[in-house]
Amino acid sequence: MIDALQDFTSSMPPLLQWLGVVAAGAVPFVESYFGSVIGVLAGISPPVAVAAAVVGNVASMLVLVLGAHRIRRRFAGDVRDASPKRLKLRRAFDRYGVAGVSLLGQTILPSQITATAMVSFGAPRNAVIGWQIVSIILWGAAFGTLAALGANVLSAG
Repeated sequence: MIDALQDFTSSMPPLLQWLGVVAAGAVPFVESYFGSVIGVLAGISPPVAVAAAVVGNVASMLVLVLGAHRIRRRFAGDVRDASPKRLKLRRAFDRYGVAGVSLLGQTILPSQITATAMVSFGAPRNAVIGWQIVSIILWGAAFGTLAALGANVLSAG
């Protein structure tokens, strides 16, 4: 899937390639970190690639968090019906709070899923959104930097 997104982005006119990175960043499991890599490997400058991937990731996360917040008001989830990953995320949420799960949760599940789950657990919507944005920026910048350094090493060698 990442190869297809990279091919899609590379096939676009250079002035529009950032839109391909925005679209890639909106996809769960691609997010800001792989979206940044896709942009850098497509030849977009690292700051633009990271910014575009972050915008896509934040947009999709916001849609899901705001939707989950509305749904939570109507229905209360039954923890007994939760999947093992959801239970693991709930334990992490209870232990580390919104900030910890936002910053580290992307190692387990996409930000869209962790953010939506935290809101469904009753976490304050604005706190989830704020910490998710911080996390998305940090992960995107880290992977974009690594991709840029790797691309520089490959082009120098």
